[in-house]
Amino acid sequence: MAEWTAKRFWKEASVVVADGGFTVLLDRRKLRTPVKAELIVPTREMAEAIAVEWDAQGEKIDPLTMPVTRSANAAIDKVTPMHAEVSELVAEYGGSDLLCYRAEAPVELVKRQAAAWDPLLKWAAETLSAPLKTGVGIVPVKQDANVLAGLHKRVAGMDSFQLAAFHDLVGMSGSLIIGFAATHKLLPVAELWGCSRIDEDWQIEKWGEDDEEIATSEGKKMGFEHAARFYFMAN
Repeated sequence: MAEWTAKRFWKEASVVVADGGFTVLLDRRKLRTPVKAELIVPTREMAEAIAVEWDAQGEKIDPLTMPVTRSANAAIDKVTPMHAEVSELVAEYGGSDLLCYRAEAPVELVKRQAAAWDPLLKWAAETLSAPLKTGVGIVPVKQDANVLAGLHKRVAGMDSFQLAAFHDLVGMSGSLIIGFAATHKLLPVAELWGCSRIDEDWQIEKWGEDDEEIATSEGKKMGFEHAARFYFMAN
């Protein structure tokens, strides 16, 4: 049996003020999330981006072409009812942050990691009051409990829309510090993504990359860049 696909039923998507923010109307019908909650977002910019995505749909609805809509749905349906749990899950990356685990060799890779990651850790220590320790290899690095608690507090202070974006920034990069650097606009987003790919890029230089790996890598980069855009749409 052919898979069911939702079809377009509206002529125009528009943005209106709603209680607590903005929502999108499909003709006169309020847009709702997959669990049927009203899709109310915090800023007009975000609502307008969602409206553009819905206006761009053809005869059949393709959710994969609507990243802002999907992120807003996740913020409302998944993050809002489990804000504390999601905050804790994301903050746990501070205890095993990518930037804290360094290669023993070769020398060139060690230098690349230091050049990209040391400035980020220095920034975290100065700006976030979060001096993280580094180690060599895969031996666990025990971080100061007070430092981790401070980072957790920063994560928990985000609203659901910010946290939905931050979850992806951290999860895709493997680094709580890179996530924070993105939300502080410390470096261009593409450069921060490159910082998270030091090890992978090194392997590619040595062994090459196939078409499937290229597509996967590009998809992750696009997801990271979208998460950064969505974070700032929420403010």
